[in-house]
Amino acid sequence: MLIVTLQINALIRTSLLELYRRKDLVVVFILGAVLLLPLSFATPFGFTGANIYFNEMALLLIWLFSIVITTGVAARLFPYEFEKRTIYPLLAKPVSRGVLILGRYLGALTASASALIIFYAAYILLCGVRQGIWFSETLLQAFVLHLGLLAVITALGMAGSLLLTVSANVTIVLLLVFAMLVFGTRLPELAAGQSVFGKITLYAAYALAPHTEFFDLRQRLVHEWPAVSWGVCTIVMAYAAVYSTACLFVADLLLRRKKL
Repeated sequence: MLIVTLQINALIRTSLLELYRRKDLVVVFILGAVLLLPLSFATPFGFTGANIYFNEMALLLIWLFSIVITTGVAARLFPYEFEKRTIYPLLAKPVSRGVLILGRYLGALTASASALIIFYAAYILLCGVRQGIWFSETLLQAFVLHLGLLAVITALGMAGSLLLTVSANVTIVLLLVFAMLVFGTRLPELAAGQSVFGKITLYAAYALAPHTEFFDLRQRLVHEWPAVSWGVCTIVMAYAAVYSTACLFVADLLLRRKKL
């Protein structure tokens, strides 16, 4: 058990070092600062309207950047392992396939979560300076559910990294994530007006696709609505855990089928 823990910790450290070595996060953070800092001083719709506009834009950028970073980190996990042949000495140490899957997943998720913490820290700082609001229960819930979203995206991208090329994997995962954000709540309504085949297709998509819309509390945070029940948050995080576990199980099966 101790050896497995040490192996997983080593894989997590490797993923963190890889993310910050590539400087992707630095570029994204600078771009976000360039976009947000002018907005933080602008008042195009009066003070109240400006606050809503700023919060909406800031959260949109946080979601966009965090999803892109997480998808990129997850999609690159195994293609580069096979390309550089680093997976072979790892499995020869020996590191079991299950430990490798779990370690790489936790490493990618930790790296993505560290980027998310930086984004939210910057958001809290700007909101605190601009509006005098440093913390709220809704903000905490939004951050926790955002972590759940990253857990699902990381697991989905990892499974795809064993089956698809990096570009194809990134494209498919991003399409799934944003399509469900936009149309996820409307799929049952759309399915009701379709033919039998259309209903089956849409209901299957609704059952299998990652429900990223479950994790979105941006409007509640922007308009300062009351926090949702923590019981609801627990159910959503349980969904994230179940969906992520299913994706990791698929990834484990795919890795075992590969000839190493």
